Amino acid sequence: MQRLEHNLFKTIVAATPLISMDLIIRNANDQILLGLRANRPAQGSWFVPGGRIGKDETFEQAFSRLTREELGLTLALSEATFLGPYQHFYTDNFSGNDFSTHYVVLGYQLFLDIDLTTLPNEQHQHYQWWSEEALLSSDDVHANTKAYFSEKYK
Repeated sequence: MQRLEHNLFKTIVAATPLISMDLIIRNANDQILLGLRANRPAQGSWFVPGGRIGKDETFEQAFSRLTREELGLTLALSEATFLGPYQHFYTDNFSGNDFSTHYVVLGYQLFLDIDLTTLPNEQHQHYQWWSEEALLSSDDVHANTKAYFSEKYK
């Protein structure tokens, strides 16, 4: 995916919603993979892996790229179950607090057993497997992640 020039991207984020995919990964113990966000928005919160869809990138291309970048595995969209569309609103943005960020997110679920030590650390500084009960009750898990597991947060 081509990266936009910083100021152009700021203008786009300030004016329009972004479209992204989130990856809800469950292991054999029915635990969910969460990473501690290293970057804005949601910096410092536990969150599912995911990322933006690029211009002229098909859903299939975006999914394969995001699984490679976020999980270190290149997977096909056909391997996932579509959970539906979600809306994510943040008071901050990738560059600071001067405007908000709005995402339209396509949620996809995968069943994978992943060695946490092999995961990339560009977006998340630490990874952990969580039970649904633990993530729903934790103040450290972002509400936008909780929405995948509870109607209360949608």
